[in-house]
Amino acid sequence: MPHRNVVSWSALMAGYLHKGLAFEVLGLFKTMVSVENLSPNEYVCATALASCSDSGRVEEGKQCHGYVLKAGLECHQYVKNALVQMYSSCAEMEGAMRVLNTVPGECMAWDSVTYVTVFGLCAQLKDLRLGLQVHSRMLKAGMKCDVFLSSAIVDMYGKCGKVWNAVKIFDGLQTRNIFSWTAVMAAYFQNGYFEEALGMLSKMELEDIFPNEYTFAVLLNSCAGLSALRHGDLLHARVRKSGFKYHIIVGNALINMYSKCGNIRAANEVFMDMTYRDSVTWNAMISGFSHHGLGREALNVFHDMLTAGECPNHITFVGFGVEPGLEHHTCVVGLLSRSGQLDEAEKYMKTTEVKWDIIAWRTLLSACHVHRNYGLGKRVAKVLLQMDPNDMGTYILLSNMYAKARRWDGVVNIRKLTRDRNIKKEPGVSWIEISNATHIFSSDDKTHPESSQIHEKVGELLAKIKPLGYVPVIAAVLHDVEDEQKEDYLSYHSEKLAIAYGLMKTPSEAPIRVIKNLRICDDCHVAVKLISKMNKIHERAYKKACGVGAGNTRVAEDERLAAVRREKGFGGGG
Repeated sequence: MPHRNVVSWSALMAGYLHKGLAFEVLGLFKTMVSVENLSPNEYVCATALASCSDSGRVEEGKQCHGYVLKAGLECHQYVKNALVQMYSSCAEMEGAMRVLNTVPGECMAWDSVTYVTVFGLCAQLKDLRLGLQVHSRMLKAGMKCDVFLSSAIVDMYGKCGKVWNAVKIFDGLQTRNIFSWTAVMAAYFQNGYFEEALGMLSKMELEDIFPNEYTFAVLLNSCAGLSALRHGDLLHARVRKSGFKYHIIVGNALINMYSKCGNIRAANEVFMDMTYRDSVTWNAMISGFSHHGLGREALNVFHDMLTAGECPNHITFVGFGVEPGLEHHTCVVGLLSRSGQLDEAEKYMKTTEVKWDIIAWRTLLSACHVHRNYGLGKRVAKVLLQMDPNDMGTYILLSNMYAKARRWDGVVNIRKLTRDRNIKKEPGVSWIEISNATHIFSSDDKTHPESSQIHEKVGELLAKIKPLGYVPVIAAVLHDVEDEQKEDYLSYHSEKLAIAYGLMKTPSEAPIRVIKNLRICDDCHVAVKLISKMNKIHERAYKKACGVGAGNTRVAEDERLAAVRREKGFGGGG
C-alpha cells in the first residue's frame, strides 16, 4: 500500500492477533510509532495490550501502558479493559487494581466487557469481598446480564469458594451456552464436587450443547479427583471421536487423569502422542512418573524437556534461575524429615523467611510420628492447631503418636477434645472397579454380599505370605488391646478386603487398582507388597509351565516405556 493510515495498521495488527501471532503485533506497533510516525488510537493500543496478555509479556505491557498515559487514552473503555486484562493475565494483580483505582471518575461508566474483565480479576485474586461489591454495583446499575457476563460471575464465585452461589446464578439463566455450562462444571470441580461436575455433562447434552476442549479438561480432571478410571476411559474415547485429541489442554488433563487413576502406561502413551507440549504437559508427566515411584523415567522426561528447549518453572524444580517458592522450601523440609534430620528441618523452618502453610508443618509432624520424636511432634502440633483448630489430620497424627508411645491417657484426651469440638474423623474406605461396578469396603466390612468369601480369601492370602516373611505390624494398631486382638484388627483392613475381592473376580494377569481415601497403614503396605510378589511368582511359574518367557514385570514395563520413547525420537538421558 502506498499510503497507510491508522485504520490499515489497526486491521493488520488485529489479523495477526487473531492468528495467535502476538509477538508480531508488538513489532507492528513499534514500527507504526517509530518508523511511520503515526499516533495509535484507542483501538490500536487495545490490540497491542491484548497481544501482551496473550503472550504473557508484562514488561512490554507496561511500556504500552506508559504510551497510553502519555497519549491521554486511559479514559477509553477499550483501553481500560485491555489494561486490566493484561495485568490480570500476567499475574500482576497490583497493576490491575491500580488501573481500576486510578481511572478518573468521569470515565467510570462500566460496560459488560468491563464487568467481565473485573470479575475475572476477582476470580484470580480469589477476593470474594471485592467480587460481591462488583456484583452489587452491576445490579444497582441495572446492567443487562448476557450469557458471557453470567459465565464470568459463575466463574468468580466458583474460584472464590462459593460454589452454591455459582450454581444459583447458573440455574437462573434463561439462555445457556457452552461457556456457562463449562463455568459451572469448573466451579463444582474447583470446590471438590467431582461427581456433580461429571453429572452436568448429560444435563448439558439434553439441551443440545456439546463439550469443547475446556469442558473435556474439567471433566477429565474431575475423574482424576475421583480416581474414576473407567469414566476417564469413556471420556477419552469421546475426546478422540470429537476431534479434540490434539488440544494441549485436553492432553494435559488426560495425563493427569491417567496418572492419578494408577494407569501410568496410558498417561505416557498420551504424552508421547501429543504433537505440541507446554510446561504443564512436561510437569504433569514428570509428576506422574514420580508419584508412581518411577524416578528414572521422571529424570528422562526432565532431560527431554531441556532438550526440547522448554525452561523448567517453579513446579519442575528450583534451578535455572527460578525464584524458590513455598513449594520448594516445603520439599526441603520433606527431604530433611524423611532422612530423620528433624531438628535440622525445624531449624530450617525457623530461619527461612517464608510464610509456612499447614502442609509444611504437617510434613514435619508426620515425620515426627514416623521417627517417634514425640517432644518435637507436640510442639509442631501446637503450631498447627493454632493455624487451624479444626484440622482433623493434626489430631489424628497427635493421637497416633501418643498411641505408639503407649500414652493412652494422651489418646483419650485427644479423642475427648475432638468430640467436644464436634470434629469428626473421615472413615477409611477402599474401593475397586470390577465389571462396570464400584465396590466399596470399610475396615472389617461385612456388608458386602460376598463378605464371607472375601474374609476367607484374605485369610488365605495372609497365610500364603507368611512364608515370604510377613509378620503383622501390630504397632500400626493404635488401640490399648492385647497383641492377638491387634492382629485381628489388622487382618481385615479395607484395602486387604478390596485386593482379595479383586483377586477373586479378575483374570490372573489383569491389573488390580484399589483406591483409598486415607493413607495406607504400615501393615497393609508390607502385606500388599508381599501379595504382589507372591502373585508375580505364581504368574512366572504359570508362564514357564506354558512355555512363555517371564521376566520381572516392573523391568518389562520399564523396557516398554523406553522403547516407546526411542520410537518417538526422545533421548534416554539420566
